[in-house]
Amino acid sequence: MSKLSRTARFYRKNKKAREKRNEYQKEYNKKPGQVKRRVSLNKKNKEFGTYGNHDGKDVSHKGKRIILERASKNRGSKSATAGDKRARGKKGKGRKNKGNTGGK
Repeated sequence: MSKLSRTARFYRKNKKAREKRNEYQKEYNKKPGQVKRRVSLNKKNKEFGTYGNHDGKDVSHKGKRIILERASKNRGSKSATAGDKRARGKKGKGRKNKGNTGGK
């Protein structure tokens, strides 16, 4: 099995879908809130000395603590932040790959 995620494999195979997604991402990344967020995260990476040095580390927010960890680990974080909980959905029987149903 490939090391790529299912989503990555899909976009690699489907050029039209990939182009459509990239267009959406370009617009989304231009939003003032996203620019502000990116600037703030880059500033933190610079403070920790990891910005641009290709060490594979990234600033991670663990509650009120800010630490350095591998970027790949940070992307897959299962922390207790509200956004992470919403993204994962509710736990329980029969919840495999059904998305967030709003707790129903």
